[in-house]
Amino acid sequence: MKTFAYDYNHDQWKNWMTDQGQPAWRAKQVMDWLYLKRVDSFEEMSNLPKTLRNQLADSFELHPLKVITIQKSQDGTVKFLFGLTDGHAIETVIMRHQYGISVCVTTQVGCRIGCTFCASTLGGLKRNLTAGEIVAQVVMAQKHLDSTNERVRSVVVMGSGEPFENYDATMHFIRIINDSSGLHIGQRHITVSTSGVVPNIYRFADENWQVGLAISLHAPNQDLRSSLMPINRRYPLAELLDACWYYLEKTGRRLTFEYALIGGKNDQDEHAHELGKLLQGMNCLVNLIPVNYVPERNYTRTPRKQIFKFKRILESYQVNTTIRREHGHDIDAACGQLRAKHSQLIQT
Repeated sequence: MKTFAYDYNHDQWKNWMTDQGQPAWRAKQVMDWLYLKRVDSFEEMSNLPKTLRNQLADSFELHPLKVITIQKSQDGTVKFLFGLTDGHAIETVIMRHQYGISVCVTTQVGCRIGCTFCASTLGGLKRNLTAGEIVAQVVMAQKHLDSTNERVRSVVVMGSGEPFENYDATMHFIRIINDSSGLHIGQRHITVSTSGVVPNIYRFADENWQVGLAISLHAPNQDLRSSLMPINRRYPLAELLDACWYYLEKTGRRLTFEYALIGGKNDQDEHAHELGKLLQGMNCLVNLIPVNYVPERNYTRTPRKQIFKFKRILESYQVNTTIRREHGHDIDAACGQLRAKHSQLIQT
């Protein structure tokens, strides 16, 4: 199988050009065509010699993704179901915020973490994505926005899969989209979310980046978290918090804790008090998330009144807390939900 063109960063393009007997500065030209002009074929790269365009077409695949479905919400959210070259499918989401447009990308086909409230785990993990397949999601989202002269301002690595179980590809993806020769998305406008792969939280802290980190927490104690997130049995809550403290001390950056509120499971007053005591004194933000309805899961939403009460209790412990604004509630909003529907249709 050919290498995906979006798998290469600037240095790799320079090395490839040198290997082909081309001047290294051709790399910048290719990057311009890929990320600024966003062409659909190597033939369109008109300032490259014809022989070089042919070499590129023979060596690289320019289209790692094809659109299967696009869903558009009344609030402006756009959800893509992309087909991969091997027949698998993944999701990518465009979200509109007051501060600009964000794209949520996927790092794996499926997921093996097994969180009980998430549709991504339905069917398990199929494979990791390459860095180029993750980069292409941002490029495809930007192409969609080009018609309205809008720009991707930020990227969140919070789609299907566990980014820290595809660590190297995820880090390479960040380097590519951050590159000034590429999409040039600033590190402070990129956030990675993990369910708690403790060894790679330490690795990430040592990257010495300005990229944000979000931890999927979802419970204030060991037993409850283990029942909701099986990964907690491999990396217990105490070990996770040790890694979080290391990150805070190493980077000086604020951590985000994501907390999905599930009716009757983790949303009671006692849970809020326990969580407040757990996180008190940390430089962190708790993002409360009303759980998305997934047909395969028998979970209910926390009543609106209780969500605000939960927030007030956390704030009484001086824990900064927000309630996530919902995106795409009138479409298949939950991670993995659209892909799961697509898989069922194929199987039937």
